[in-house]
Amino acid sequence: MRLGMVGLGRMGGNLARRLMRDGHETVVFDVAEAAVSALESEGAEGSRSIEELVAKLQTPRVVWLMIPAGLTGKVVDQVADELEPGDIIIDGGNSNYRDDVRRAAGLRERGIHYVDVGTSGGVFGLERGYCLMVGGPDEAVSVIEPILKTIAPGPGEIPRTPGREGDYAPEEQGYLHCGPSGAGHYVKMVHNGIEYGIMAALAEGLNILDNADAGIRESEHSAEIAPLEEPEFYQFTVDTPKVTELWRRGSVISSWLLDLTAAALEENPTLDGLAGRVSDSGEGRWTIKAAVDTGVPVPVLAAALFERFASRGEDHYANQLLSAMRLQFGGHKELPAGDMLEAGSRKADSETA
Repeated sequence: MRLGMVGLGRMGGNLARRLMRDGHETVVFDVAEAAVSALESEGAEGSRSIEELVAKLQTPRVVWLMIPAGLTGKVVDQVADELEPGDIIIDGGNSNYRDDVRRAAGLRERGIHYVDVGTSGGVFGLERGYCLMVGGPDEAVSVIEPILKTIAPGPGEIPRTPGREGDYAPEEQGYLHCGPSGAGHYVKMVHNGIEYGIMAALAEGLNILDNADAGIRESEHSAEIAPLEEPEFYQFTVDTPKVTELWRRGSVISSWLLDLTAAALEENPTLDGLAGRVSDSGEGRWTIKAAVDTGVPVPVLAAALFERFASRGEDHYANQLLSAMRLQFGGHKELPAGDMLEAGSRKADSETA
């Protein structure tokens, strides 16, 4: 099949490579000339503009966009101006599903199909394949199914779910038509919200293990910090990187995210160079909003999102106010930054003493 790929970053470039490996003719464009040249050297047909890319396609034209969500609306408009009724625009980025619904409605009036594809797989997708969550009209999804089959992982070595028989269904091959335009990114949005929760749970649990030697380190006391009760029960120096490796084998919490955590700790056991400021790209926020709108309780996902805000210092003003209130009602003064008894600093200070 012949298609155009706009956006050749880590994801877009590897999507194009995976398609070419399976024999699809791929026309590519990116504002970075070097990215286009790199794909050309691997067999893609390069373009220096969106107009040129569209001109090199055959009807029904299929143009896949793999660009940041903030640019998608503008680029969709640029591509649509070059298309004709029956052509297809695919947004494979992390757009808000609400934008998909609006864009699809506008393009439908012009006879252009809009398909949203939530794409998960990260930098490993070139070899592993990408999990694809698809939203759009049946007619358009049918046309692009050969592309979806190539990009998706396929059945792989994962055992079939008990009760499933016969030919492999699309979801068993790693792609699924989830519903009309917007449904694909809606499912991907929730996927990423869950991802936040799993990551937070692993990080918090491993942090408890990393502090299992608190009873060994506890030696001073202050009226401003509650003392450790029964320090004799916190005398364990746990090798956290080894535990993550252990849990990969036979544990009920084994997962790809745990695999990546073990790899990270093997490469950098003390996490040097990481400040712990955790970004959020939007999907977690949209997940919480959808939960509020539909009245679905999601305390774990919400806490994981707010924890990311706190990691970036967004709770600083609130914490200042807490200290101010304690000073007002009880004369409690803050401990100096870096104090041996300051919450969260004792381990680091004791290890460097």
